[in-house]
Amino acid sequence: MPDLTQFALFFAAALVLAVTPGPGIFYVAARTLAGGRAEGVASSVGTGLGGMVHVVAGSLGVSAIVLASAELFTALKLIGAAYLIWIGLRTLLSARRDASAGLKGPTAPPIGPRRAFREGVLVEALNPKTAAFFLAFVPQFVTPTAGHVALQFVTLGFVSVALNTLADIVVAFAASRIRQGAAARPALIRRLREASGAAMIALGIGLVLAKRPAN
Repeated sequence: MPDLTQFALFFAAALVLAVTPGPGIFYVAARTLAGGRAEGVASSVGTGLGGMVHVVAGSLGVSAIVLASAELFTALKLIGAAYLIWIGLRTLLSARRDASAGLKGPTAPPIGPRRAFREGVLVEALNPKTAAFFLAFVPQFVTPTAGHVALQFVTLGFVSVALNTLADIVVAFAASRIRQGAAARPALIRRLREASGAAMIALGIGLVLAKRPAN
């Protein structure tokens, strides 16, 4: 493992990156605003598991193979982008539908924690930019002379994912408080959900335009 100073630098950098808004944070916020805290926390755990998929793949060399292949990288990014855009569109439409139903009758039921968890896994696992991030970021803090390079990669990657998941859970609790506090202001909730949906669509479009990292 890296020495204490190097690990502290890694932890600080990973913490800053964890609180930087990305697909996971926007998905968690949208799910919490739509279905409550339980869905938000479930989606947070899901994005964490999706992140660990990239960590394990990176330690085994699978991510490097994907990033080295233009065809594989393009296929993964298009699938991930389509999924993000689909979720974003669904979030926008459901927010408007629920706002309309609020005036005429009961709103559509939440999707539930299980589905929120599964979608969270896919949102993160289908993002090749996450794979590129781990391959570019984590190796800077791996100490080859210490041996067990793959284990070091997984350990540091796990710390990074844990921080990301913690940040997502904080977002879920914050969005839940906003949802509860704005219960009497459905128009505000609708605008927040629409903003989250629009952000996911924008991130999906950005993923379509993403270029494969240079070797």
